[in-house]
Amino acid sequence: MENWIDELFSEELLETAAKRFGCESSQAKKLGDFENYVYEVHKEGVPYILRLTHSSHRSAKEVEAELRWVNYLHENGVNVSLVNDSLDGKLVEVLKAGETFFYVCLFDKAPGKPVGINDPLFDDSLFRKWGRVTGKMHRVTKQYEASEYIRGRWDEDDVLQYAKYLPSHDSIILGKAEENKKGLQALEETPENFGVIHSDIHPGNFFYHEGEIHVFDFDDSMQFFFLSDIAIPLYYSVWWKYRKDSLETRSEFGEAFLTAFLSGYLEESPLEEEWIEHLPAFLSLRDFTLYTVFHKKWDVKHLSQVEEELLTGIRNRLLNDEPIVEIDFKAMLKKARGQVKIADNQAKR
Repeated sequence: MENWIDELFSEELLETAAKRFGCESSQAKKLGDFENYVYEVHKEGVPYILRLTHSSHRSAKEVEAELRWVNYLHENGVNVSLVNDSLDGKLVEVLKAGETFFYVCLFDKAPGKPVGINDPLFDDSLFRKWGRVTGKMHRVTKQYEASEYIRGRWDEDDVLQYAKYLPSHDSIILGKAEENKKGLQALEETPENFGVIHSDIHPGNFFYHEGEIHVFDFDDSMQFFFLSDIAIPLYYSVWWKYRKDSLETRSEFGEAFLTAFLSGYLEESPLEEEWIEHLPAFLSLRDFTLYTVFHKKWDVKHLSQVEEELLTGIRNRLLNDEPIVEIDFKAMLKKARGQVKIADNQAKR
């Protein structure tokens, strides 16, 4: 979190926020503070997730748009964390902080536990379930009517204002980033390929419980192509596990991951060959976005060793036009379709 926002935050603010939802914060456990302040709090002994979003990050209407969509998904059988009303019956409570505001909401705590990239559970079975819940989310969303509560478009995102955050000596990367953005903006948008998406379904944003994945943290949700929700799981699974390895190693794992993920996805939602071929552009977008986020959030003149390694790794790949993976995406889609067909035939026996 930016320092000036940290200065506005206090224990008193946290206590007030919790009380608006009937929770107590004396034993609150901080879970995160990168984009939002996130705490585990309790109400009558039951754990909940309290989130405080600063007005510099989202508007009240944007937050409510996210929460209404999450509850719609929950009502339609998607494993997401229900958003609770405050004591006054509001999804979003507003707390003044100086001349700014914090927008507060309360989620059910997702059941289960995280699955790390080195966990034995991080395997094809998990990847299929990951794809299945993503496909179900997309299928359900195609019927969603947001009324006036609609999330912003992807190309309105602050971090895609690359020139605002990237230094002048990164002019080559800036040019490539703008070209990538224009290419994605030129793609045709239809109700079948474009809608509200989670936009950040990586292993840090879901728990695994009794054989099922439960997704949370919809703060990055936006109107974008559904394909992005396929690109991001692939990107982060490869990047977190094999970013220090060769392109060949990354691609080998990427093929296995994507085949399993798509076999689950296709059980819930279709995906056309013409769209899977656009996946490299969406993977590149994540590179440009992450590189920009690091510049926005970090003091690049005083980086830790880990931060330096992460930033340099992405920068070198961008300068050398080296993708996170190099895969025959159409072949992976065909293979995934074959696996779904086999599974269907076995189920009919």
